Amino acid sequence: MEKQPCARFVIGLGNPGRRYSKTRHNVGFMVLQVLRRRWDFGRAKSKFHARVWTGRMGQAWVALVAAQTYMNRSGLAVGELAGFYKADPSSLLVVMDDTALPAGRLRARASGSAGGHKGLADILAALGTEAVPRLRVGVAAPPPGTNGAEYVLSEFDRQQETLMAEAIERAADAVEEWVRGGINRVMNRYNPGSQPAAQLGENGKSS
Repeated sequence: MEKQPCARFVIGLGNPGRRYSKTRHNVGFMVLQVLRRRWDFGRAKSKFHARVWTGRMGQAWVALVAAQTYMNRSGLAVGELAGFYKADPSSLLVVMDDTALPAGRLRARASGSAGGHKGLADILAALGTEAVPRLRVGVAAPPPGTNGAEYVLSEFDRQQETLMAEAIERAADAVEEWVRGGINRVMNRYNPGSQPAAQLGENGKSS
């Protein structure tokens, strides 16, 4: 297997299969879908217990990675991929849902704990470090009395659909920003209190 000179790895978290494709927990996969629509990544290859698309975003080689291990074992796929490419953790960006953020809110960090997200926790354990950039996409907290696991494995309600579709597009914008300029630029531009996101991606398509 030839080692491609990928400079950036975008890890979208989610669960495989149609049953989960539109659920809150699959926001990371949804962001990958937007990026694949905007850029020419071709067909996926099955390796590292994941589906992997490789291509260029501007001048950078990028791999889009959708683990097929189910959320709580995401570290298996990411650990294998990082080991194969000898990738520094700073070259990874984990994109995931977050029930601690209001629906549609984005928050990026360069490092830190998993904050209760089991998929991210498994990745940090596999890599042996918390210094892994991540982009959280808010899906709002479950209503009182709602089981948290059932909530993230359910689909967005009608009131949230438009809001979340816009947020997923903005999250894809943030990934493009990370590829161009790193996690600090993403934090400065997309975190709460920062300036509004740009309306066009680098490839000129409307976001």
